[in-house]
Amino acid sequence: MKLTLRNFLIYTIFTVLFSFVSKAQPRVGKSINASIGFASSSSYYIEDYGSQDQLDVMGSGLYVQAEYAWGITSWFGIKPYAATISTKIDGEQFYLDQPRYRVTTRALLVGGKARICAPIPWVAPFIEGGIGASFGKFQTFTPAVNFNKNTVLMHIPISFGLAVGRKNNIELGFSGYFHPAAKQSTGVFSAGYNFPID
Repeated sequence: MKLTLRNFLIYTIFTVLFSFVSKAQPRVGKSINASIGFASSSSYYIEDYGSQDQLDVMGSGLYVQAEYAWGITSWFGIKPYAATISTKIDGEQFYLDQPRYRVTTRALLVGGKARICAPIPWVAPFIEGGIGASFGKFQTFTPAVNFNKNTVLMHIPISFGLAVGRKNNIELGFSGYFHPAAKQSTGVFSAGYNFPID
């Protein structure tokens, strides 16, 4: 695990430091943004898991997203998106006499976000918000919640991060996808790249 995290950090630093040599996305215009990252699903509530309180009942896994970004101005844009989230827990992390508490997500997410960005060269902070629909399996089994369904749910995405590089074409950010009906949220740390299409 430590080796994988170290390799990820080295790759991220290398990408950021050498992003100025690549063909960058213009600040105003249309582009495709591809992102990949680490996802972690958790319950809405702070709960007492009994003797399982030292075990990880949160789900973790992979996040992949594609966005069609339309930069209307240098500080405002609209972004329809499609993403997948797949989180699970280690099935061996349970005591035999305890309930198998878990919070997992395996879903396709589609929706739209609006972005507000500070148009600063090299390092531009941004924040995004929107609404979308999630298609998939959601499981929130905790002392307070028992939700286990294959269904379609509404979700609320909120993101913030930095667009870095000579023309802000590399993105590093943190996103939260909130599923009120399933009483769970998914936090995502991701890195992405903008490919201009006009």
